[in-house]
Amino acid sequence: MEAIKAYTNIAGIPADSLIRMAKLGVAIDKWMADNDLSATAIQCWTALEEFYGVVPCTLMSMMSNSLVPSACEVDLGGLIGMFALQEASGKPSALLDWNNNYGAEPNKGVVFHCSNLPKDVFQDQKMDYQEIIAGTVGKENTYGTIVGRIKPGPFSFARVSTDDLNGWVAAYVGQGRFTEDPLETFGGYGVIEIPNFQGLLRHVCENGFEHHVAANLSEVAAPVAEAMANYLDWDVYRHE
Repeated sequence: MEAIKAYTNIAGIPADSLIRMAKLGVAIDKWMADNDLSATAIQCWTALEEFYGVVPCTLMSMMSNSLVPSACEVDLGGLIGMFALQEASGKPSALLDWNNNYGAEPNKGVVFHCSNLPKDVFQDQKMDYQEIIAGTVGKENTYGTIVGRIKPGPFSFARVSTDDLNGWVAAYVGQGRFTEDPLETFGGYGVIEIPNFQGLLRHVCENGFEHHVAANLSEVAAPVAEAMANYLDWDVYRHE
């Protein structure tokens, strides 16, 4: 409980929700220690909210911020991308949605999650509730997200996926920057700028990659792409 209170601003969060989070955190820590795990991909909605009454986002954020990455929605491919970027940079990674365009600017877009982003990627952050599913499972069962805007600066991104038809692992890696363009929304979010962004989105769609992407506030695309292609023999697209 004290670790949660020290990690983020909990103003307005019900005490019962904080107790549930703390108990869940103890259980996850024990499970990870018992199984010698260094990363997790958690089924974060909606079973936990319906049957336990809390979201795991704060706990996942705390793990990722401690360089023990935790991916949403049991996204193992996303987790591998997070882990690769983290190992190359020594900084925590986030998992985001390629969400939507930013106005009429072809090289800019909005990235978003509910969120469980590590607090080190934010300009400022606080604990809140999960607005997307609150209407379905009840607001009282959705406290525990970490929300705020991602700080501006350069970043690297990566996505790892399995090509089940051809029997190999595929990935894409690149770099861009988080901007200070105005944006008002909820969750964990930012505006990104990537050279030839429309070309990247075309590659994502034409090759069947998922909408999740790992992001890290560093410039490590080159070594990550080299490691994946040369040492793991994965099919890697290096976006430039």
